[in-house]
Amino acid sequence: MDRDAIDVLVVGGGNAALCAAIAARRAGRSVLVLEAAPKFYRGGNTRHTRNMRCAHDAATDFLTGPYTEDEFWDDLYRVTEGHTDEALARHMIALSKPMLNWITEQGVRFQPSLGGTLSLGRTNSFFLGGGRAMLNALYLTAEKLGVEVHYDSPVLDFDIEGGQCRSVTARIDGEMRTIRAKSVVAAAGGFEANIEWLKEHWGPPADNFLIRGTPYNRGDILKRLLEKGIAPVSDPTQCHAVAIDARAPKFDGGIITRLDCVVFGIVVNKNAQRFYDEGEDFWPKRYAIWGRLVAAQPDQIAYIIFDAHSLELFMPSLYPPVTAETIARLAEKLELSSEALTATVNRFNASVREGTFDHTVFDDCRTEGLDPPKSHWARRLEQPPYYAYPVRPGITFTYLGTKVDKQARMQLAGGGSAANLFAAGEIMAGNVLGRGYAAGIGMTIGSVFGRIAGEEAAKHAR
Repeated sequence: MDRDAIDVLVVGGGNAALCAAIAARRAGRSVLVLEAAPKFYRGGNTRHTRNMRCAHDAATDFLTGPYTEDEFWDDLYRVTEGHTDEALARHMIALSKPMLNWITEQGVRFQPSLGGTLSLGRTNSFFLGGGRAMLNALYLTAEKLGVEVHYDSPVLDFDIEGGQCRSVTARIDGEMRTIRAKSVVAAAGGFEANIEWLKEHWGPPADNFLIRGTPYNRGDILKRLLEKGIAPVSDPTQCHAVAIDARAPKFDGGIITRLDCVVFGIVVNKNAQRFYDEGEDFWPKRYAIWGRLVAAQPDQIAYIIFDAHSLELFMPSLYPPVTAETIARLAEKLELSSEALTATVNRFNASVREGTFDHTVFDDCRTEGLDPPKSHWARRLEQPPYYAYPVRPGITFTYLGTKVDKQARMQLAGGGSAANLFAAGEIMAGNVLGRGYAAGIGMTIGSVFGRIAGEEAAKHAR
């Protein structure tokens, strides 16, 4: 069955897709959104988000102070270690400034920032009701504007010739359709839920990875586009990966399985040995390195160990910590060597140089003569009961994606730009995130480039 006269086809159903659909519809174009997931699971990883990071010049009702474009760039450059397209990143940062007002106009509401170790009250805006409420607001606005949405509707193929997408094959309501759209926006996520694809680059350790978000982000759209001659960007081993509770489900555990207590204790592997500086930097700028760190440990498992001093200083996981009155007994419960864990804790305690503990600043509580060190927030583990969380790598999204320009237009592997193909969100995040992560940037990429892609797709369709 052929379907003609569609101006803009949006492939995907998360934040980036909805921003694109709304922007294109507000520009007067007809818009069709195809979401591969069922309605209950619509929205990809947006369902599990809490906030977004945007530059702003002054405090607001929900932000405690200014966050300049230069500071945003410095933070991004530091966490990516320079692995970013600077021109594209600075373009995104500049356009993030009006984004908070624009997205509020689409029905999204904000609230004061959460506490704990996030330290994001000045830099990040938190969605009232979380990511699902934000997503529902965008869907409501899109539907009121006349955007047509179909669920359980995967796109199966693209007919691309000479950089022009001539048609798209999709299964809509169980029926195969050929869709001829003037412009196409791909906003269908990464390949984090495709374990076999992850194993191509990570090997057998990928079997032990947990997928924080939807099982529907398998990268089918990304693979098809790369096969059809779209230029790739970023390293397929790079991803947003955090340490999450090892007891979480294989898929869709979401943000409530994340653990924010690393800075308050020590982290050991299955041999009861520390392997990285737990106090290197503030948690929002380092939490996303811990997935890769744990992935490099034997059997991709690690344990966060802390004592009673720290139990109420962070937001807990969905699961309760393992508890014991002694370190030796804690080790037994974790099936670790009691002797090895006791020795590790004793070495750590002996190296701590006391100062004034304050997890909101770079304090002077550190270790001395210990390898790896703990640079800040180091306190002896000496107040029972003792606690532990088992953690595994939790993959949020992958960075291999489609290369784009400032108009969110896909670039061709042989050079030049695709005529009518645009991308937004995770599927192109690797242009900005070559590696590393800082809290809220994924939503910034999705919102900013979603709006750009929608507006540019509408211009092309006109």
